[in-house]
Amino acid sequence: MVSYIDAVSAPLKNTGAIRLYTAEDFAGMRKASQLTARCLDELAALVKPGVTTAALDRFVFEFGMDNGALPATLGYRGYKYSVCTSLNHVVCHGMPDDKPLREGDIVNIDVTYILDGWYGDSSRMYPVGQIKRAAERLLEVTHECLMRGIAAVRPGARIGAIGEAIQTYAEAQRCSVVRDFCGHGVGKIFHDTPNILHYGRADEGPEMREGMIFTIEPMINLGKPHVKVLADGWTAVTRDRSLSAQYEHAVGVTATGCEIFTLSPGGLDRPGLPPLQG
Repeated sequence: MVSYIDAVSAPLKNTGAIRLYTAEDFAGMRKASQLTARCLDELAALVKPGVTTAALDRFVFEFGMDNGALPATLGYRGYKYSVCTSLNHVVCHGMPDDKPLREGDIVNIDVTYILDGWYGDSSRMYPVGQIKRAAERLLEVTHECLMRGIAAVRPGARIGAIGEAIQTYAEAQRCSVVRDFCGHGVGKIFHDTPNILHYGRADEGPEMREGMIFTIEPMINLGKPHVKVLADGWTAVTRDRSLSAQYEHAVGVTATGCEIFTLSPGGLDRPGLPPLQG
């Protein structure tokens, strides 16, 4: 049985209860999330053939320092980097290194800044130069999965509605949804209750209520959904070596739907792809 608690009275640890935040809290979350979105915008001009993911990691660290924010992943459970960079068949938690990006690669860059105690968590896919049509289509499908999941967010609906919207679309496009990782509550804690599955049924899971804040971050594969984690304990890859993609937003449940905290201020939510119409 899931319980709900006013965030102001909850301890700063995951207790298993779902936090309900106030309008003032939303303002703090909005500020942190927009800093993350601005960083992701800046990265769009930096991702190109010959650039290393280590250089992108340094940029994310310095951008945070220049804006009074800490990268949440740096030192988290022993992780040594300011960002996750997941390339081609890497599903998530790829670690930056000195290997240059190559023409035709696709890379997910996942940034979380801590600003005034709030965690702004978001990721985007970036094409490296010209990419093949299959890769471009995967990016389009994955972003659409994210937006369909977000469209299902409203008070009174169940969290399973998010997963159903994502799974239904992904599988109709002959892609698969990774089951091993999920979205999560976020706000004053990096990873909080509830888990946000990217598959399921609309009548499953806790009820969404005004004031909840969480991420939606579907990982979609061109091949089968199965993944494995490499010996480094972090890097998750597709078992069949098929391409994988992920987009992530942090959202808050409002009285009538939701607010997307991490929308790009520069309209670059899909860098390298045509802007969405309307």
